[in-house]
Amino acid sequence: MQKLPENKKIVLFDGVCNLCDSAVQFIIKNDKKDIFRFASLQSEIGQEICKHIGIDVSKMDSIILYEPGIAYYYKSEAALNITSDLGGAISLLSVFKVLPSGFSNVVYDFIARNRYKWYGKKESCMIPPADLKSKFLD
Repeated sequence: MQKLPENKKIVLFDGVCNLCDSAVQFIIKNDKKDIFRFASLQSEIGQEICKHIGIDVSKMDSIILYEPGIAYYYKSEAALNITSDLGGAISLLSVFKVLPSGFSNVVYDFIARNRYKWYGKKESCMIPPADLKSKFLD
């Protein structure tokens, strides 16, 4: 696996999902400490990371937060860990970490199942603009 950026958390997301794209844009806008880097699940590096951590991309319908050499999280656990790292008012959502992941994943799965119907789907993954290129892994 290529050398990943040091001291960065990697958000793997569905690159054709409009909701996921909006979430990535939100994270970038609110990542004041420059904590996160991004890769789509469809990208070569995204698939390489999933293989490395033992996740079958064809069965994954979720965002994944990967902390190289430390841990990975998916579904609601990934979302809540991301919000707590962002700080500010959004970090208050991390209070939901006290709920059993099975419960919060029911809500997450409901949204994930309906995301294309509600928010739409792109034909291909987004190509980041030049000013954000450094935030995305190739």
